[in-house]
Amino acid sequence: MAKGDLHYGKGEAEVHVAGVSQRQLLTLEMDILGNNNKLAEHNREHFEANKQLVLNLVSSPGSGKTTLLTETLMQLKQKFPCAVIEGDQQTSNDADRIRATEVPAIQVNTGKGCHLDAQMVHDAYHQLAMNEPGFLFIENVGNLVCPASFDLGEACKVAILSVTEGEDKPLKYPNMFAAADLMLINKVDLLPYVDIKIEDCIASARKVNPTIQVIKLSAKTGEGMDAWLNWLTEQLQQRQ
Repeated sequence: MAKGDLHYGKGEAEVHVAGVSQRQLLTLEMDILGNNNKLAEHNREHFEANKQLVLNLVSSPGSGKTTLLTETLMQLKQKFPCAVIEGDQQTSNDADRIRATEVPAIQVNTGKGCHLDAQMVHDAYHQLAMNEPGFLFIENVGNLVCPASFDLGEACKVAILSVTEGEDKPLKYPNMFAAADLMLINKVDLLPYVDIKIEDCIASARKVNPTIQVIKLSAKTGEGMDAWLNWLTEQLQQRQ
């Protein structure tokens, strides 16, 4: 782990408490979310003041999120300042891959926690000391459940779904896709080898979120990357 990376110990960002009634647990969860949302607003004030587009990238493990992010950074970094907050339960493997692109990254290890929260992002952001307009990508812990409920102060959640996961994931995990502004259908180069109906996948996402935008792409072949990069630059321009 590089100097400045953050490690959160056992129990961070967890809500499960043995021996606590459901009513007490609900109250505890509401308090945790309320405190998180206050800090998320504080984060958002920083991001907006610095005219930064902050994206919360969410997905299942193995969706190709980090590969897509490294390719995105390679194409963006010559034109715009970029930085990454990298979330995982353990290891700095993904942050090391990001740093290999020469883009600054802070690894946040959540221990047993299944998502990043606003405090973790706040601490990492101030470690980065990013004060200029540009892109901040938050790569959340691989999980389609918990990250849906936690605002980090981001402008948008981007849900990344691999074609290997099937078309029903938006219906199985509706809160995540309802919270996302954009769904990236990744690894489309594998379509000849997997049993998925892309249009059914898009229809499933729009059942839970009628306004969700969709881009089909492959970080490996470059298909659809122009559409993704154009979406990013348009979103950034709206904040200038």
